Amino acid sequence: MKILVTGTAGFIGFHTFLALRAAGHDVLGIDNLNSYNDVRLKLARLRVSGFDVDEILLDQVIESKQGGRFAKLDLADRDELQKIFKNEKFDAVCHLAAQPGVRYSLENPYAYIDSNIVAFLNVLECCRHYGVPHLVYASSSSVYGNTKRVPFTTDDPVNRPISLYAATKKSDELMAYCYGHLYRFATTGLRFFTVYGPWGRVDMAMFKFTKAILEGKPIDVYNHGNLSRDFTYIDDIVEGICRIVGKTPDKPEYRLYNIGHGSPVQLMDFIRAIEKVTGKKAILNMKEMQKGDVVTTWADTTALERDYGYCPKIGIEEGVEKFVKWYREFYGC
Repeated sequence: MKILVTGTAGFIGFHTFLALRAAGHDVLGIDNLNSYNDVRLKLARLRVSGFDVDEILLDQVIESKQGGRFAKLDLADRDELQKIFKNEKFDAVCHLAAQPGVRYSLENPYAYIDSNIVAFLNVLECCRHYGVPHLVYASSSSVYGNTKRVPFTTDDPVNRPISLYAATKKSDELMAYCYGHLYRFATTGLRFFTVYGPWGRVDMAMFKFTKAILEGKPIDVYNHGNLSRDFTYIDDIVEGICRIVGKTPDKPEYRLYNIGHGSPVQLMDFIRAIEKVTGKKAILNMKEMQKGDVVTTWADTTALERDYGYCPKIGIEEGVEKFVKWYREFYGC
C-alpha cells in the first residue's frame, strides 16, 4: 500500500512510520517540525529513520536511505497539501499530526484551532477529492473529560470537554463522521490513552519525571498524587495502528476505537516504578489539581480486540525500564 503518515517527526508518528515501512509499505511522512517540544529530538527521530536532515527544504520530498520519503509541510497549507495528494494517490492516510497537550491549550488556544481543526479539515478535503478509501486519525482519551463511569467506552457521551484540546479532538471525530457519510470513504478514529516509551514527548510525565529524578530535581505531582492513567506502551499502540491501517474496510463506514492498555496505574505507583529503575528517590512537590486535567483514564478496548485482535503486552514496569534505558543512552547519563 501507499500510505501517508502525518506527524512523522513526532513520537507516535515516528514509530508508526518505521513499523509501516518495515511491513513493506510505501510510506511518505509529513511534519512541519514546529517548535512545540524539542526540535532536536524531532530531527533525531528523522535521522534514525534514515533521512539526511540537512536536505530538508520546505514542501520538497526527500528519500530515506532505508526506504520511505519525507516532506516538511504545514498541513494548514491546503494548496501544498493538495499537491502531495494529487501526485501520490494514497491507499490510506494515517493522520497523527496534531497540537498535543491539555495544559498548553490553556496558554495558546489558536495553535489548537490551526493544527487540530484547520489542518484536519484540509486532510479530509484531500481524502475526499483524491479518492483515499481509508482515513485513520488520532483522537484522544481527553474527550471523556471527568466522566465517572469506568472503564471508558466509545458509547459514553462526550459532550462536556474540560480543555480546548479535548474539544478539538471531539470536533475531529464529528468532522470525520460528516465527511465519511457525505463523500463515502471510511474513517477510523483512535482515542489514545497516555502513550509512553522511547523517543517520547518531552512534555509527558514519563519524560519529565525521569529527567528530574535523574538530575535530583523535584517533580510536580498534581492532585497530591491521587490520579491514575491508562499508561500504554508505544509498541502496543503502533501494532494496533498498523493492523488498522493495513486493512481497508469493506465499506465506507465510520468507526471509533479506544486504544490503550486497559488497566489504569496509580500515579504514585508510576513514580515508584521510575524510582526503582533509576535507583533514585523522587523529590515530590505536591500540588492541587490543575485546570483541564482529569482524575483517571481507563480504556475499554473490547471493540478493538474483537475487530483487530488488539492485545497490549507491555506492562508498566517493563515499559518504564525500556524508556529509562533509552533515555540514559540518548542523553548520555
